[in-house]
Amino acid sequence: MTERYGAKKEKKMEFHSFLIKYGEIGIKGKNRYIFEDALVRQIRYALQSVDGEFLVHKCHGRVYVDCEGEYDYEETVESLKKVFGIVGICPVVRKEVKDPEGLKKDVTAYVGEMYPQADKTFKVEARRANKRYPMNSMELNCALGEAVLDAYPEMKVDVHDPEVRLNVEIREEVYIYSEIIPGPGGMPVGTNGSAMLLLSGGIDSPVAGYMVAKRGVELEAVYFHAPPYTSERAKEKVIDLARLVSAYSGPIKLHIVNFTDIQLAIYEKCPHDELTIIMRRYMMRIAEHFAKKNGCLGLVTGESIGQVASQTMPSLAATNEVCDIPVYRPLIAFDKQDIVDISEKIGTYETSIQPYEDCCTIFVAKHPVTKPNLKAINKSEENLTEKIDEMVKEALDTIEIIEIGK
Repeated sequence: MTERYGAKKEKKMEFHSFLIKYGEIGIKGKNRYIFEDALVRQIRYALQSVDGEFLVHKCHGRVYVDCEGEYDYEETVESLKKVFGIVGICPVVRKEVKDPEGLKKDVTAYVGEMYPQADKTFKVEARRANKRYPMNSMELNCALGEAVLDAYPEMKVDVHDPEVRLNVEIREEVYIYSEIIPGPGGMPVGTNGSAMLLLSGGIDSPVAGYMVAKRGVELEAVYFHAPPYTSERAKEKVIDLARLVSAYSGPIKLHIVNFTDIQLAIYEKCPHDELTIIMRRYMMRIAEHFAKKNGCLGLVTGESIGQVASQTMPSLAATNEVCDIPVYRPLIAFDKQDIVDISEKIGTYETSIQPYEDCCTIFVAKHPVTKPNLKAINKSEENLTEKIDEMVKEALDTIEIIEIGK
């Protein structure tokens, strides 16, 4: 059964807001507001599909999500856990500002509902932002700590390493919280430009997109489709992967390129041991075209050194030669299991392993070159000069664009 505000959770607690903790943003100096504003935008985007009404706002250097009326608690938390830039999510109980005796009752009630066993070590961390309140922060720490000990004798104070940090903030309202749910970290998407992701149907490229987006980069993507050798289901699989990544990265513009004629020409005219390298070079050329056209500052791939023949150091150098803009490879030193672990964590693994082939797995040499010679590769590409420019132009002119996540 879906958990909602107003209903009783397992902890019998009703949360009215979430305090959002961020990491690196806090050291950005005069530009901090740019990152905070981007974080607020991404939180609003993440919550737009969640049941409930939310007010996302900044206040005194903090970011808050206020929940208006009923909302789905679990879904809200899961959505916030996908917003890059958040390092902690604190479910907050809001109360009216009362005199010290009334405040003690609210705080002890919170402890009783949040920790029914009442056998934790704790520390009160009070903050008086409302300077009109009659007690200062140190006085509040002492008074509230004493009230908790009186109400729950099994609780013990530990100011060095407590199990519970009981935060009480006196503002226009009283904010009480003690739980910090880990966020994904990173930087808010949109604070570090944009890049074009070469998205296949495999395990690696969605993880690469996730990793780059985590550093604040907006994503566009390009997928190379080769009908009839690749099926419509293979295309739908890539769209599904883009949608899964967009839960973290925000909207993705997916460019679907018909690559069949180019692949067949390479297969017919070029040495078979060089097929993969030459196909990759044309993919990079086409991806770079769209990247430059749309103002992207680089390409992103899921390559990892030595994973397959086209990802040896010489092969990567041969692929790089055709690019003018940077190629970012966030997985370059990852073992395959490291990549699989991340794909399972972000929810793309089960989709990636669906048995629908992409264009990279169809025309594969039995013995692909692992140390390609650049002069030889360029010489082989001369075999394509008669028609390849026309084919590339046709591929560029017939792309399909799908807006994912809007």
